[in-house]
Amino acid sequence: MMPTTDQNLALFERAAKVIPGGVNSPVRAFRAVGGTPRFITRAQGAYIWDANGQRYTDYIGSWGPMILGHGHPAVLEAVQKAVLEGFSYGAPTEREVELAEAILKLMPSMDMVRLVSSGTEAAMSTIRLARGATGRNKLIKFEGCYHGHADALLVKAGSGLATFGNPTSAGVPPEVVQHTVVLEYNNIEQLEAAFATQGHDIACLMMEPICGNMNFVRASIPFVKRCRELCTQYGALLVFDEVMTGFRVALGGAQSVYAKAIPGFEPDMTVMGKVIGGGMPLAAFGAKRAVMNHLAPLGTVYQAGTLSGNPVATACGLATLAEISRPGFYDELGRKTRALIDGLKAAASAEGVAFCGDSEGGMMGFYLLPELPQNYGQVMKTEGAKFNQLFHGLLDRGEYIAPALYEAGFVSQAHTDADIAQTVAAAREVFKLLQNK
Repeated sequence: MMPTTDQNLALFERAAKVIPGGVNSPVRAFRAVGGTPRFITRAQGAYIWDANGQRYTDYIGSWGPMILGHGHPAVLEAVQKAVLEGFSYGAPTEREVELAEAILKLMPSMDMVRLVSSGTEAAMSTIRLARGATGRNKLIKFEGCYHGHADALLVKAGSGLATFGNPTSAGVPPEVVQHTVVLEYNNIEQLEAAFATQGHDIACLMMEPICGNMNFVRASIPFVKRCRELCTQYGALLVFDEVMTGFRVALGGAQSVYAKAIPGFEPDMTVMGKVIGGGMPLAAFGAKRAVMNHLAPLGTVYQAGTLSGNPVATACGLATLAEISRPGFYDELGRKTRALIDGLKAAASAEGVAFCGDSEGGMMGFYLLPELPQNYGQVMKTEGAKFNQLFHGLLDRGEYIAPALYEAGFVSQAHTDADIAQTVAAAREVFKLLQNK
């Protein structure tokens, strides 16, 4: 046999010998769509390059953090300066105080935040804190919402789990999830029934206000309003998981979007990640002072982390927040994202392909369905085989979307109108082929 000239394949075969599945996060393996994962060697602006030197327009953006695009000059300068000062100290820094202050200024539902290193860590810690603050054990989550891979949350979690067709994960004992109540997203009747029977035992209700792990599904205004009302009535804490939506859909996160429709609305606790780190490992969780005072060293709920508030990550996050706070940033970002979705809709319609899509800020999603789904069960009706054809058709044309139909996509400041027009043109070519299948 002739040796392969595909460097992606060679790297994947090499990786598979030393890393389970050849990847360090399951969806990267291309198992859902087939084919060889692209091993990325560099990125700049709206583009990434693989090991073969092929350039792609990037609509993954490291799964959300790269809201400014790759290698933004102001962010690079901040990180390079921070690196020269030291990688990690294991001690407090002024920069982490500055980042906490910046986050709280933009999300006034919180009085205090704790910085951590990953969204999973933030969500896990939030649940522990909610239980400690309320003295209750049960938590409500919704089918298709993903809050990281902590044991208690891996129940019908969507995203990577949905990609592999597993409703939960092996290695999670039943007794660990016995206090996790799983309901259908956007189902008010189920929600009311759960609180009526278990309300006084519920520590928190955790939700993605816009789900990015069953592609892109919004919580309806009436549903969010009822979640808020029931949590208040029964003394449970309403947790908005904004790891994906925080500073991605709006400067004040998804909670600011819902506050426009529900007067006085705010969650009790917020989980954040991705954009606040600007591409570095950084996340956070926060709440009002009365709740956060339960956290060690002030209270009895323990949480710690060696790299929490890392000085390089906080420099990256601060520089990113400064850029996205500029006037008009989200108006322009939202315009470009809507242009992409509207263009894809028109291209699909022209070729007679069932298609729908939605967006908010720089976050978007689409389905090969005639109407937008409202919950996980409806999402599962998407034709996987057709999506796989669409994915590879776009990839072959230099357009990189998520390699799974359950993942949202992202547009950055660096994407140009020309990039979007090129993506829409490529999609129409693929839609022509889908029509003939």
